[in-house]
Amino acid sequence: MSWKDSIIRQFGKLNPKFLASIEKGMKAIPGVSQKIDAEYAEVMVELENSAKPYKNKFTRFTEIPQTGRSHAEILLEMESMRALEESHWKDGFISGAVYHGDQKHIDFLNQVYAINSQSNPLHADVWPSATKFEAEIVAMTADMLGGAGQDVCGTVTSGGTESIMLAMKTYRDWAREKKGITRPEMIVPITAHAAFDKASQYFNIKTIHIPVDENFRADVEAARKAVTANTIVIVGSAPSFPHGAIDPISELAELALQNNIGFHVDACLGGFVLPWAEKLGYPVPPFDFRLPGVTSMSADTHKYGYAAKGTSVVLYRGNELRHFQYYTTTEWPGGLYFSPTFAGSRPGALSAACWAAMTSVGAQGYLSATKKILETADFIKKGIREIPELHVLGDPLFVVAFASESINVYKVLDYMSHKKWSLNGLHKPTCVHICVTLRHTEPGVAQRFVADLKEAVEHVKAHPEEKGTMAPVYGMAATLPLRGMVSDLLKRYLDVIFKA
Repeated sequence: MSWKDSIIRQFGKLNPKFLASIEKGMKAIPGVSQKIDAEYAEVMVELENSAKPYKNKFTRFTEIPQTGRSHAEILLEMESMRALEESHWKDGFISGAVYHGDQKHIDFLNQVYAINSQSNPLHADVWPSATKFEAEIVAMTADMLGGAGQDVCGTVTSGGTESIMLAMKTYRDWAREKKGITRPEMIVPITAHAAFDKASQYFNIKTIHIPVDENFRADVEAARKAVTANTIVIVGSAPSFPHGAIDPISELAELALQNNIGFHVDACLGGFVLPWAEKLGYPVPPFDFRLPGVTSMSADTHKYGYAAKGTSVVLYRGNELRHFQYYTTTEWPGGLYFSPTFAGSRPGALSAACWAAMTSVGAQGYLSATKKILETADFIKKGIREIPELHVLGDPLFVVAFASESINVYKVLDYMSHKKWSLNGLHKPTCVHICVTLRHTEPGVAQRFVADLKEAVEHVKAHPEEKGTMAPVYGMAATLPLRGMVSDLLKRYLDVIFKA
């Protein structure tokens, strides 16, 4: 172990708050900030090259052109970009991101969008079709997730992050009015989606993180010990994004029920897979509104619901709870104003496309798609387990994370990227995952993934000193104990994204 690695390991044992104060003090030392900036500069070159491949390929605009461009010219340029980007996902090289991808399905949704392009659910009197679509999207999703015959309701949102944040805002306001809680806390497994932490920051809800077990499922006893008089909600994932693990939803929901607090199931990833997996006979534990302790759920229609990007559903047990999500104002000079979600105006065309996707795929379509996905995931898991240097984390269904105790798995990730694969690098623990979609069920794709993965492992074993392109960035983000530096790096990357 190098002296740098040794120092990093020792720093990693310190209290995060103490580390933050050390980091702040270090930055105040003359010359240290400059040294840190120099370290950033090298990393940012790689990140900018990755994020800005069009720098010298297409016309760049930093001001509105004096003369408008022709429609034909604009469309031609966009078609060129589409062709370049489609090559990244069309053949199944990408983890998640594109969940359907069949051209007939895409063309159909594009037609639906074009018909409804001017629709705005904010103006229900002008576009009642938008309210029809959204009400039925909610009803169909609720029925699929155990809400049949129960008072389950909800709204359509812009995505999983908004669904999660709205639910947490709802519990905050519910607890304040019903229980007088002014210092709210939520109990969240460390593997839960980052959107819960975002909600914590936005809505001033204290997050109480609980650990997970060896299979990456939330620790129920830790959750039990974490409950206080200020707890407003407990969270469980079905499954979690990093490792595809389904938390012990039944036990957590019962704990919430006993303590008269909310319980939210984040099924953004699994909401449109698990119900069909259960029907296919896969070992899916109870996770939805059939459990009395479940008071809300989030499920992304734009993932395995096969809708166009930009829609999700948040569901509640009862209108009373949903009312705490709504925004209304009665005193504005502009008239009575109300909206169900964060946005005012919303693209009704996306809701129309979502409704069209759900009603065109149908129950048999979802069942068939899920069967293909789970069989492909089984093949991939088997292939990974046959590589001695790798092991699958936990016992996932369709989000397959793998790690290594003998080689640098980020270098494996790097090599796979050179073979066109776009996988997700994760940390805590250091691992990589592939989220299996319909793109991977196409003939030969899973076989190619396993073959390329074997080749990647052999290459990394034969070239252990090879630095790689992005592996150092992943490694730094995973191991650097000074998390403020990692946060600064992410902010600088966002600066690059918005750099014309």
